[in-house]
Amino acid sequence: MKTFAKVSPILKKNWFRIAIGLFLIVVVDVLQLIVPKVMQKAVDSLELPGFVQSDLLKFSLFILLIAVLIAIIRFFWRILLIGNAWIIDRDIRQLYYDHLLTLSRNFFNRSKTGDLMAYATNDLNAVRMLAGFGFVIIVDVVVFSIASMVFMVNISLKLTLLAIIPMPVLTVIIIFFGRSIHRHFRRVQKSFASLSGQVQESISGIRVVKAFVQETAELQKVSRSAYEYVKENIALVKIFGLFDPTLFLVISISMGIVLIYGGTYTMLGEITMGEFIAFFSYLGMFVWPMIAIGWFVNLYQRGRASLLRLNSIFAENPEITDENPDFSITTLTGSIRMEELSFRYGEKSPLIFDNISFEVQQGQTLAVVGRTGCGKTTLVDLLTRVYNPPHDKIFIDDHEIYEISLNVLHSNLVTVPQDIFLFSDTVADNISLGKPEATQKEIETAAEFAQVHNEIMEFEKAYETVIGERGVTLSGGQKQRLAIARALLTDPGVLILDDALSAVDTKTEKHILEHLINIRKGKTTIIIAHRISSLQHADKIIVLDNKKIAETGTHKELLAVSGIYRSLYEKQKLKEKLEK
Repeated sequence: MKTFAKVSPILKKNWFRIAIGLFLIVVVDVLQLIVPKVMQKAVDSLELPGFVQSDLLKFSLFILLIAVLIAIIRFFWRILLIGNAWIIDRDIRQLYYDHLLTLSRNFFNRSKTGDLMAYATNDLNAVRMLAGFGFVIIVDVVVFSIASMVFMVNISLKLTLLAIIPMPVLTVIIIFFGRSIHRHFRRVQKSFASLSGQVQESISGIRVVKAFVQETAELQKVSRSAYEYVKENIALVKIFGLFDPTLFLVISISMGIVLIYGGTYTMLGEITMGEFIAFFSYLGMFVWPMIAIGWFVNLYQRGRASLLRLNSIFAENPEITDENPDFSITTLTGSIRMEELSFRYGEKSPLIFDNISFEVQQGQTLAVVGRTGCGKTTLVDLLTRVYNPPHDKIFIDDHEIYEISLNVLHSNLVTVPQDIFLFSDTVADNISLGKPEATQKEIETAAEFAQVHNEIMEFEKAYETVIGERGVTLSGGQKQRLAIARALLTDPGVLILDDALSAVDTKTEKHILEHLINIRKGKTTIIIAHRISSLQHADKIIVLDNKKIAETGTHKELLAVSGIYRSLYEKQKLKEKLEK
């Protein structure tokens, strides 16, 4: 079945543990089936001459021995099957996370973090319960239903036929309620995902919420999501509230029939008292599979609904993939060439670039400027294949970009974006993210080049200071400089600063750029910045405007002509004077 396609290989990998566990369940079930026979023998022996109290003790000890064996074996099958369910849970969780890492940025742009977390918690829990107890129930149903039926027929065929008269009704009940459970559980999981997303978003944006005094509005949003979740759960509980009592009603009718007719047959001497007691015990065992089927339907529908939700994620394919790359290309020196590139995000979207071309030699510093929304970041995203560019338009080291594997491309083109993400970890671990094996000296040197070392040393535990989630305990400038240090530590062939110094003061920015020029000789650097003052040392500057490269040249060359660059420069100089 397609629904279980992702789980099947994991089950096959753990087949031996599952097989041993199922065998032990069969042994336990067989031992349980012996007990009514022992009781039948004991009760019927009471009327035999020469039967004494010590004989009853023997029967009791035999039943006790069986109970001890059942307890021991049950312990081991629980370890094997329930423990194995946790292993399966771990493997599916790993598979889920691995798949998420392959997906492209657009997927995460349209997916809520809370929704993805719900898949990894509530849905995987439902799958684990099915994997753990599903096998147990199936084996119990098969063994008990067949074996108890055989024993019941052996005692009295007429009584057995009377006992199973209400049983076909159970099939109809299970089918009807099973479909309803599946439908309602999917709604429950969907509402849980919505609630998780709302709570996650509220907590992440708590500072903004408090800054604008919107606590009440946020509480109302979360309250609505929580109420919806409760409402869907109550609807599901109502189904169970009808399902279980209906099962027990049918089962009770069957037991009532056996009590009336079985008692009558016993009084008439058609069956012995021991056989009547044993029959009633086997009927209980026969009834258990009926109850277990109801439980299994619940687990199955929950697990299947969750798997269908998980499969919707597994069905997502990454938009950015390797397309027959040349794996002999293992490193990039950094010469970049773009030839007559035109690009739009979608077929019906407006053009971002219209036939643009430029070239950067290895070791040069390229600056990209332009008004807000002109496509500066998009240019970087195309170079790093966040979005797929047209074929035969971008070349790095004379290799067409699709010839370079994504791993090599991302290892050699490192971007420091304006929106910095830092982990809730130590300063040292955040800097060494791209090079975990880096020494403390290398980490500190990178921090010095990024002009953040002295500030780190003022922290309570210096480089071992744990920063808050997303670096919330740091200023904007500190976060940007930590990200620059992280990029410098990897020493990439191409370093891209996408407005990564916007939160840094002019003096510090100047020092950082001077160090970059010195330490990155022979390596390519691309700088996107709004401050013209930070671009003066660039070997080449391109100005984007109206989908084209409007101007190209050095700082001096562009100031010598009356164009966009000079206009931006003069406006910024005037702004600086007014601020002073």
